[in-house]
Amino acid sequence: MNSALNELLRIRNRIDTGPVKVLGTDPIYSTNFKVAETAAGVLAATGVAISDIWEMKTGRRQNVSVDVRHAAAAINSHNYLFFGQPDGSYQPKEDSPLAQMAYDIIKAYPTKDGRWYLPHLGIKHLKERVLGILGCEMTMESISAAVAKWDAEELDQALAEANTCGGIIRSEEEWLRHPHGQALAAQAVVEIEKIGDSDPEPFPEDGPALKGIRALDLTRILAGPVAARTLSEHGADVLMVAAKGIPQLKKFVIDLSHGKRSCFLDLNVADEAVRLKELVKDADVFSQGYRPGVLEARGLGPKELAALRPGLVYTTINCYGSGGPFSNRGGWEQVAQSVTGISHEVDNQPTLLPVYICDYMTGYLGAYGTMLALAKRAKEGGSYHVKVSLCQSAMFLQRQGRTTYPEEGMGLSPEEVAPLQIDSDTTYGKLRHLGPVIRFSETTPKWSSPTPALGGDAAEWLDLS
Repeated sequence: MNSALNELLRIRNRIDTGPVKVLGTDPIYSTNFKVAETAAGVLAATGVAISDIWEMKTGRRQNVSVDVRHAAAAINSHNYLFFGQPDGSYQPKEDSPLAQMAYDIIKAYPTKDGRWYLPHLGIKHLKERVLGILGCEMTMESISAAVAKWDAEELDQALAEANTCGGIIRSEEEWLRHPHGQALAAQAVVEIEKIGDSDPEPFPEDGPALKGIRALDLTRILAGPVAARTLSEHGADVLMVAAKGIPQLKKFVIDLSHGKRSCFLDLNVADEAVRLKELVKDADVFSQGYRPGVLEARGLGPKELAALRPGLVYTTINCYGSGGPFSNRGGWEQVAQSVTGISHEVDNQPTLLPVYICDYMTGYLGAYGTMLALAKRAKEGGSYHVKVSLCQSAMFLQRQGRTTYPEEGMGLSPEEVAPLQIDSDTTYGKLRHLGPVIRFSETTPKWSSPTPALGGDAAEWLDLS
């Protein structure tokens, strides 16, 4: 059995899975890490969780299969988002020169003490803080010269104290010796903690697996939106909640919002914060990706909301996970790859992986944990806190071993991806994008509606009658 799937099934605490297959092997991308095989194992685990729920509804299990090459597309889905053109063709939207420069600049730079450090400069307000501390301009040359004036630990502490982020490039061995690495190594890659009592809430017998499930999605920029998009493809009513004007990356918003609705609520406005709590009372899932402590300070932590809505599944998605000295820090994909040893594992200088594997995989793991918690609630009752993180996902990837690849620039051809794409008519125009890739014997996952305009929906639930 796929080793990633095997590890995840142990979290499920059931022996029987029904037929589940992972078809194919790495390498698919030019990396020694088994990114596609690992992603396929995670996707297969979500399929097993859906089959568990389907069995509760119908008394029957489903066969589940995931093709490793399809999984490779799923962890790169934003690159298969094409926009309709006047001539009827579909073309990818090219990044602006400014955006491309930002992507290129987010890399590791040598420090004064002979180490490497990656400052994160991808979001406007974080970029401004980092550049202010470094005292430099937004060019590789200027950033490199500025980082070279700092010892790595000194710079890391300065950025953490300023509530921005970056990461010291560590080897995997060094990370596992670090107190935070040790804390994460002692935990499961998906944590499911019971935080309250409530009556069981069985799933309705008709419809897709997650019919009747209402999920609030307070996340952005990749991992969290992937988790909520996964719930929506199996029938959940997902309502995205964000403040108007909050920094977003348009390509990710469009690609990761299929099947969802979107409303604006600003938690700094009293009546809008009250409205969010009103929505929580009728929600089943509350998924959030805020920096640790931010929502707790507003009375929106897991235990507070579980008291407000007994039976709630509260899903937390962040960079560093729970416990350990870095648990209050923010972070992003590139930071997780840096600190855990992934970007250290190259020949010459630290390099990031060719896909956002930590983000995508953390999103799918968040969905997996949420589904397992909903299944537990259906049988036993209770409120649950599901916890996943980018660093845990990186360590999970490392545990799956290594492969070798024959050449640079590997990936999937347009001809191979085309059968996996579907067309949607949206407020952004006609889109061609990746569809769900898990295959089931009885049902076909799908999104009930196209990706919405941000803030285009009312802050209310759909009528389930």
